[in-house]
Amino acid sequence: MSDREAFFALAGIAATMLGTFIVAAVFYIGSDAHRRLGAAEAADGYWRSGMRWIFAAYAIPMLAGLALGALPRVWAVLIFIGLTAVLVTLTFDTGRRILRREGGPSSSTLKLNEWLTTIIVLMSAILPWVLGGWMPQPTSFIPSLFLILAAGFTSTAALLMTEFDASRGEVDPGASASQDDEI
Repeated sequence: MSDREAFFALAGIAATMLGTFIVAAVFYIGSDAHRRLGAAEAADGYWRSGMRWIFAAYAIPMLAGLALGALPRVWAVLIFIGLTAVLVTLTFDTGRRILRREGGPSSSTLKLNEWLTTIIVLMSAILPWVLGGWMPQPTSFIPSLFLILAAGFTSTAALLMTEFDASRGEVDPGASASQDDEI
C-alpha cells in the first residue's frame, strides 16, 4: 500500500466514524434521555463542548489525511496546523468546564478520558515535527493522525458509557449544576 492509499484509507475510516457519531448525536438530541438528563444548562454546555471536540477529533484524520494524500506538502502541513489548533482550543474548553465544575458529569471515566485526551492532543500537535524536523514528510503525520483518531474513539466511548450510566441512575450528568437550573 502506498502512502497516498494509506492516507486515503485513514481518511475513510475517520469519515465513517464521524458519520456514525453524527447519526448517534442526532438520535440523542431527539431522545427523551437528552431532555431528561441534559436538563441543566451548565451540563448541556459541557455535553455540547464534548461533542464539538469529538467532531474536531474525527475531522483531523479525515481532512488532514485527504490533504496529505492529495495536496502539496506545504498545504497539507498548514491544514494539519490549523485543524490541530482548533482541537487544542476545544480541548482546553472542555478541560476548563471540568475544572470549574460547570455541570460536567460526575463520571470518573469521563474525567480520566478528558485528562488522557489532553495529553494525547498536545503530544500529537508536536509529534510530526519531532519525527520529521522543520518541514515534516507526510509519513511523519501518521502517528499523530492515529493517536487523534484513537482519542476521538475513546471519547465517543466514554461519552456513551457516561450516558448509559446516567440513564441507569449511576451517574448524575449535572452533578454540580444547581437544582434551580433544571427545567
